This record gives sequence, C-alpha cells and structure tokens, in this order.
Amino acid sequence: MTAYVFPGQGAQFPGMAKDLYESSPEIKELLESANDILGFRITDIMFEGTPEELKETKVTQPAIFLHSVALAKTSDSFNPDMVAGHSLGEFSALVASGVLSFEDGLKLVSQRAMAMQKACEANPSTMAAILGLEDAVVEDLCASIDDVVVAANYNCPGQLVISGSHKGIEIACEKAKEAGARRALPLPVGGAFHSPLMEPAREELEKAIDATTFSKGVCPIYQNVTAKASTDIEEIKENLKLQLTAPVRWTQSVQAMVADGATSFVESGPGKVLQGLVKKIHREAEVSSI
Repeated sequence: MTAYVFPGQGAQFPGMAKDLYESSPEIKELLESANDILGFRITDIMFEGTPEELKETKVTQPAIFLHSVALAKTSDSFNPDMVAGHSLGEFSALVASGVLSFEDGLKLVSQRAMAMQKACEANPSTMAAILGLEDAVVEDLCASIDDVVVAANYNCPGQLVISGSHKGIEIACEKAKEAGARRALPLPVGGAFHSPLMEPAREELEKAIDATTFSKGVCPIYQNVTAKASTDIEEIKENLKLQLTAPVRWTQSVQAMVADGATSFVESGPGKVLQGLVKKIHREAEVSSI
C-alpha cells in the first residue's frame, strides 16, 4: 500500500515550484488562480523572493501548500491508499485526497497563517528541538516547568520539538542538556506552534472550518491529533480544529500507517524532510518524491 505524505513549514526555498509553473500549463493555471484567491502574487515571491520574504507566515504556509497540491493534482501516478500531512501539510493532504476543494483549502491555509501570525504577535513565544532523549523523558521535563512548555512535534524517535514561552523553552533546553540530550536547539520560528499559546488562532480557525464544505475523501487520512485513520467528515473537522494547540504525532502516524499496511511513502511537496523522518521511524519503508 502507498501512503502520500505532505510537508509542513520549513520546506520552502527560493524558486520553489518555478520549474513546475514553466513546464505544466495545468500547474500554471492552478497557481495563477491562487494569486487571484489570495489577492497578491504569491508566485512572484515563490519564484524570485528572498529566504526572508519566504519566511513570512502569510507567504510560507500557502506557498508550501501550493507546491504540494500542484504536484499531487497533476501527477498521473497519484493514487493514494492513505494520506497524512505534517502540521500545515494536513491541509495539503485533505485537498489532494478530495476532502477539501483547492479554493477552500487555500483559503483555510491563508486564514490559518494570518491567525497564527496574530497569536505570535500577541504572545511572543518560541520552539526548540530536543535530540537524543526518549519522548517520555522530554514530556516529564516539560511537565516539571512552571512556565508554558509542551511537546509539540513528535518527528521521529529521538527528535521531539517543544513549544512554549521564551522562559519555559530556555529552562527546558538547560534541563534537557542536563538529562543527556545530544542537542537542545532553539528554532528560528515566530511562536509556540502546537501549544496552548495558539488558542486565539485555534478559535479563529474553528469558525473558518465550520463555514467550509468538507466532502468524503478517496482514502483515509491519518491526522496529527490522533495519529489514526479518519474517513468520517465530522471527525476530520474536529481533529483539524484541535490541530493548532495539540502536538503533531508524526512518529505515531507513520507507525499507524505501517501497521495498516503501508510499505511505500511518497512525499508530495518541496524538499525531502518527511522521507528522512519516515526512514528513521521505519527503516524498511520505501521512500520517494512525486
């Protein structure tokens, strides 16, 4: 069985999707429609923008979504038995598998990006990667700190990203090093994604999700919040609403897909980050890109 996986924030790069735009009339049309929907020429920033311009949340999230969805929608071989996306990538997965229309998916991603940006500005916060510790050790360490600090991204065994206040993250990094972490690395992000500090953004996105039409997809989606296969529309919507304040259970999602029969993982989007994580979670998995 083949699982298609879709990357999240951080996969962007200058010039992304330019070759696709120039070589495929279908992708060109899709990306031009995105410029109209968003009200600005995001393609100009994707193709010619600097790394700094691409890092702007209102650009980053739609740009990665567009690159990912364009690849899936125009691939002759796209025939998923299951899909999953890392954080933002969950929206790409929902569009690619037919749960959301392209236009609705793009609008939700844009609203999500703006809501997250506002939450970051209202409550300055950050994230850090903890390498070389068991998940349970990091979870206990976070729980022992008075400030807000939680496990945010279970990326693969021995790689857990934590999220919280600046003070909480600073203390957690010190404690992680004392506990024997190989590295405890603050990340250059604008806020504490997948933590309780994203609650204002979650509330805003919840309204947008409720106002959006969801349809039956062509295959199950393994969602970040539960790391289980979902096909029920209401369940998918509820999990999507919880995503901004809950951890991304990527390790558990890949393990669940493997347990349900996935042997091949195809990454649809910029970069190869997820292929690397999948191999660390399940060494026997075949990995590739569209």
